[in-house]
Amino acid sequence: MKPKKNETLLSRALLPVSAGLAALALTACGGSDGADGNAHGEMPPPPVVAVAVQPENVDVEVTYAGRVRGLREVQVRARAGGILEERLYSEGQYVEKGAPLFRIEREPYEIALRAAEADLANARAAAGQAAREWRRISGLHEQNAVSDRERDRAQAEDELAQARLALAEARVEEARLNLDYTVVKAPAAGPTGLESLPEGSLIERGTLLTTIVQQDPVQVRFALPERDAVTHRTARRAMVDPGGDHRYAVRMVLPDGRDYGREGVVDFTDSTVDARTGSVQARALFDNPDGDLVPGQFVRVRLSLQQLEDVFPVPPPAVIQGREGPRIFVVKSDDTVEARNVRLGPVVDGKQVVLEGLESGDRIVVSGLVNLHPGMTVSPQFKDGE
Repeated sequence: MKPKKNETLLSRALLPVSAGLAALALTACGGSDGADGNAHGEMPPPPVVAVAVQPENVDVEVTYAGRVRGLREVQVRARAGGILEERLYSEGQYVEKGAPLFRIEREPYEIALRAAEADLANARAAAGQAAREWRRISGLHEQNAVSDRERDRAQAEDELAQARLALAEARVEEARLNLDYTVVKAPAAGPTGLESLPEGSLIERGTLLTTIVQQDPVQVRFALPERDAVTHRTARRAMVDPGGDHRYAVRMVLPDGRDYGREGVVDFTDSTVDARTGSVQARALFDNPDGDLVPGQFVRVRLSLQQLEDVFPVPPPAVIQGREGPRIFVVKSDDTVEARNVRLGPVVDGKQVVLEGLESGDRIVVSGLVNLHPGMTVSPQFKDGE
């Protein structure tokens, strides 16, 4: 049976298409030796980010929160009772040591002084008479003109008169002192506080009148963790031997973030550890000539615990934990990576300090560490300023 005319035309039209498909199949089968560089289906080297490291000297600092206090907070109390007649300063005013602050009525103490002086004059007269009598009786006794009893009586009268004279002199001094106490003076230099009682108040001896806070220098109290034993030991040595070079330098950061600009010293740490907090109370002293530091302020103190020389600060992501401890991948000259075991120090300013295991100029991997293993070839991209 002969094929129809339409079927013959379709077969002729499909021949070029079949030939093209066959050629593509042959190309796919035989093209494994092409120039795409993936001869055996291998993956390209993984990209990583690396930085070159150089040794540096690093100061290890710690920061603690503290509160400013006056070096001395002195209570000004009355040493004489009576009517509080006058306040001699403006509240909040800075006063020098010895400056008059209050005046208490003087009249009762002036009268007491005059009475004491009169008693003193009487005692002097009696003592003079007793002394003359003793000299007369002792002379007669040497001539056997008077008995031993009369001599002993004259001697006792003289000694008693001298004792009364000394007592009268002491009472005069006491009266003068009480009169001086009617003017209340500043026991220390510093800003004054509010007066506790107004003028005209009847006060007794020991009544609190005001307070003075010595603000130059000031002290900063803070809690020192027990683990910071270096600072603790140094401050304790400073307490035992103030003349030695043991004081620990400290800097202060103000509440607004500014550095105070004046260096202080840690001069005291408590001798016991607080069992509740595991910390030791410490104190630092700062000069405050301009009055920038106000008692009650919260500040931060920075202590330099030690200086590390020729160490390598690296980004923390560069350090991974292996079976043998921390390690870092280093890119070698042939773009293969080597795993280095390292010894770590503290973290300073966001960088992990490496004490041992790196060398100057090493290129360490800081990103792309997933699935890395020693000897692997990588495609490094280097960054500066890390």
